[in-house]
Amino acid sequence: MCKLGWEWRVEGTGCGAVAPAPSARRLPAPDACPRLRDVACGVRMGARMRRAMSLVELLVVIAVMTLLSGLLLGAVQKVRAAAGRTSCQNNLKQIGLALHQYHDSVGHLPAGVSDDRPTEPMPFASWCLRLLPYLEQEALFREAVAAFRQERNFMRDPPHAGLRTPVRSFACPADDRVRQARAVGPQEVMRAFTSYLGVTGSRSSSLDGVLYLNSHVLLAEITDGTSNTLAVGERPPSHDLVLGWWYAGWGQNKDGDADMLLSARPNNQSIYGRGCPEGPYEFRAGRVDDQCDAFHMWSLHPGGANFLMADGSVRFLSYAINDILPSLASRAGGEAVSVP
Repeated sequence: MCKLGWEWRVEGTGCGAVAPAPSARRLPAPDACPRLRDVACGVRMGARMRRAMSLVELLVVIAVMTLLSGLLLGAVQKVRAAAGRTSCQNNLKQIGLALHQYHDSVGHLPAGVSDDRPTEPMPFASWCLRLLPYLEQEALFREAVAAFRQERNFMRDPPHAGLRTPVRSFACPADDRVRQARAVGPQEVMRAFTSYLGVTGSRSSSLDGVLYLNSHVLLAEITDGTSNTLAVGERPPSHDLVLGWWYAGWGQNKDGDADMLLSARPNNQSIYGRGCPEGPYEFRAGRVDDQCDAFHMWSLHPGGANFLMADGSVRFLSYAINDILPSLASRAGGEAVSVP
């Protein structure tokens, strides 16, 4: 057994030279007292050997890391989706304020789209174009007015540069296609788009909504209540990008239908949707790669779409309310429904 009256001193990084205590005798060589040597070095016998990780342990670690990565990715996607939906709602709130400012200034809401009668200064101009001065886009609006004075055909570019000018207020951030102008058709003409369409009414031909061909609706005429009447809803541009231009457009029948306007129960006129059912279409989920989904309201947000009400408020409506959407789309139908 080693005697503990001796003193060891560790120098440097190892267990080296030792110095005796003042009254001490000569210390034994380190090898003579292994236990004392281990205490002085700070290492216990047996602790110097490290055991390698087994295959089972490695697999457990990999499984835990995979699980954590999946949970983190799901959380990130949910945060992104929530942020995109909120940003989209902010766009619609700005549009709502612009609609009310237009009403206060002009005396009625803008036409959903105008026709091409000789007295019309801006043939087939959309409600989006008419709201530009109230969305801090006065310069772009003046350019459009000047372009129509020079050339009544909105398809001519130049002078109609607005056809290819994106406006952030009309672009839902969930759709990458609408953030910039894109080539359309075999001639690859550049066009800019809107994610938001004016609601024409309960059905394609009813025109009992807020925005439609040559409409001049007063807020006082919305007797169903402005808080219970749809004004604008989401629908991404069509797969071929022919439907969904914000500047101006013909739509299915030179009435803006499915272009910048849409009803709660639209029909396919077989002009831009050959091979698609005639309809009427309902409020349900869609896909950007399906041309047929251009004929109903939907969004890239999970579970439903954002809608602007006539009072300027914004609601996210689930696809589950499909049955009452036509009632919400009429301005004076007298239906006893309210926004869920």
